[in-house]
Amino acid sequence: MPIIILFLAIPILLVFIDFIAFLFRKKRLYNRGINIILDIVLVLGLPLFYLIAADFGTNDCCSDSATFSPEHKLTIYTLIGINILAYFISTFKKTLVSPIVETLINSILLGGIILNIFIAIQVNEILFIFNIPIILLFILELIKNQQKITSYSLTFDYDSLSQIEQFSWQLLNSKLFVKIPILLVLCLPIMIVVSGFLMLFGQKPDSVIRAFTDTYKHGFSQLDYMCENVQCGGHFLCSVAANGHKNIVNPERLGERGGKKIMCNRQLLISNAFEELIQDKLPKTHNFIRRNYNKVGNFIHRYYEVFNLKIVSDIVYVLMKPLEWFFLITLYTFDKNPENRIAKQYLTPVDRKAIDREINS
Repeated sequence: MPIIILFLAIPILLVFIDFIAFLFRKKRLYNRGINIILDIVLVLGLPLFYLIAADFGTNDCCSDSATFSPEHKLTIYTLIGINILAYFISTFKKTLVSPIVETLINSILLGGIILNIFIAIQVNEILFIFNIPIILLFILELIKNQQKITSYSLTFDYDSLSQIEQFSWQLLNSKLFVKIPILLVLCLPIMIVVSGFLMLFGQKPDSVIRAFTDTYKHGFSQLDYMCENVQCGGHFLCSVAANGHKNIVNPERLGERGGKKIMCNRQLLISNAFEELIQDKLPKTHNFIRRNYNKVGNFIHRYYEVFNLKIVSDIVYVLMKPLEWFFLITLYTFDKNPENRIAKQYLTPVDRKAIDREINS
């Protein structure tokens, strides 16, 4: 991975230099061959690299989570593909095409810039630097198109065009403050057509939005609350205590784990007290149990949304009852003060010391 990132860093730097030089010289710095290589590596290569290497396939509270909602990401991938296609059509065409097609291409390129900005906000980490060179290349392509349009309009015969073609040509020749808002508005019918087509493949009309929002721990994520009671590598019984029906799982009090408040029931307190006893008496056995338990817990937390169903938490609570009784019998057999050990679970260090002082006084 570091080698790949280093390989990509070179063309990214070259695009930055090219863009800065263009601002001063009003023309591209490199020849056509180098520009084509940069286009292929960055506009095509970067999205493929990210989708293959960095876009994790599931929403997961306990590890790297999907950038786009697994249920809705097909819409985003399709839009990215359309942007890439429009960019390369614009790059490789030698002359202007019809005004309608030119308007469509410019609208998609402008929409691609906005999409990359949203993706950069969604990623919300150093990987956003991959979006910047793509945005710069799209801007350069839009400027190149405008230069061609301005030059061609001097000898263009408007009378030979239909009304819609005349409108398209007038739009392309408009001032930026007029043209850009209209081109952005024209992105909407394109998205509507794409969304309608993708509904045949199980996508929703609002998938372009939910692809960003139905995620964990990203810029536009709206599901972070689903991870609030998840204790990664800890007791998945925390989820049961928090989400089950109160008259069944019997939550008793709030506790603290990893600096966060969690809901505790007696089953959770007994289970953690049993683990603490094993850790004190048989540390090697405890390490083995904890390693394997963490694997189970992390697997369960990948599908944590299941525990939002109260009935599921209720069933887990009932199934754990025999183990709870076994833990309790073990505590009463091998611990001098089992109830004190149970009471101290998931308390702050200050509260635990206060209980110890009260016991010893």
